[in-house]
Amino acid sequence: MTKHIDRRTALKGMGLAAASGALASVSTRRADAQAAGRVVVGTWGGDYGRLLAKNVEEPFLKPKGFEVIQDQASDAPRRAKMVAERRLPRGTTDIQGLSAAQMFEMNEAGLAEPIDYSKLKNAANILPIAKYPFGIGHIISGKVVVYNPKTITPAPTAYKDAFDPKYGNKLGFIDIQYQYVMLAAGLAAAGDMTQIEKGKELLMAAKRGGARIYPTNEAFAQALKTDEIAIGLMWKARAVQWQNAGISVDSIAPSEGIMAYVSGFMIPKNAPNKAGSYAYMDAMLEKGAQENFAIDMGYAPTVSNATVAPDLMKRIGFTDEENKRMKDLDYGFLAKNDAAMKEWWDKVFKA
Repeated sequence: MTKHIDRRTALKGMGLAAASGALASVSTRRADAQAAGRVVVGTWGGDYGRLLAKNVEEPFLKPKGFEVIQDQASDAPRRAKMVAERRLPRGTTDIQGLSAAQMFEMNEAGLAEPIDYSKLKNAANILPIAKYPFGIGHIISGKVVVYNPKTITPAPTAYKDAFDPKYGNKLGFIDIQYQYVMLAAGLAAAGDMTQIEKGKELLMAAKRGGARIYPTNEAFAQALKTDEIAIGLMWKARAVQWQNAGISVDSIAPSEGIMAYVSGFMIPKNAPNKAGSYAYMDAMLEKGAQENFAIDMGYAPTVSNATVAPDLMKRIGFTDEENKRMKDLDYGFLAKNDAAMKEWWDKVFKA
């Protein structure tokens, strides 16, 4: 059975429960009792890949003798490779970094190894929103409208503002986030993320107005920094990271609702080193790793024992009123419609 995330568990995740749960009982099958080895990690690379190395791999895995290799690519080709390798007894990666929606999709395709939580010493600390039968959430945030306050006045208030053609070529979108852009457009156009046909109308109007498309989050950030663009969509956590880097950017929680975002890791069924896969998951769940990701990248932790300073939590989290507007994604809808969404995005919107 796949896990459905309801609003209550989402709010628990965004609220950063402070209490520590008791650690899972020690088992000889746990990752920390397994021999070290080579672990191949599928990841997006960029800032995320760099911070995985800094906060997870170097402090927690390399001292134990693990050789960690990052297989960096956007999620679409990595998912396609998993599908292509499904008949092989041994795949080429041990663990894959994907959004919760993408982990759901891979599970539906029969490609995900069921998670044995008894193999994780940090299992008891995982927040409910991040605990799936087919993967584990690493970081949490919400999709917001980001803008340059020096250029965009008055401030935006809704997702719909991030599709307004009046901004011309100061409006930007991110190619690798096509799913979330299209869902936000449906929410803005019809009050329902699944109304992507209505959302396409907003996107095409923005395109005709001169909206730009950037291949990655980092390219979008550079465009904000140089004033090439001034408004778009991004995770609140990224906006915090950009603020820390000196970019003039603010964010607002959209009036239509805030799309929740959980990103984490799953294990392919044919992973060559599953003991290494569990060791990697345990390392990403370490208190220190989670706290440093909150500081370095602005994402809320997915473990209950992480401690985040109140001033930082104010920047990376949401108010009680905003949390009430938090909206879960329909992972089943995305899994069913992703291929068609990607085809339209590539052949129509990007053409």
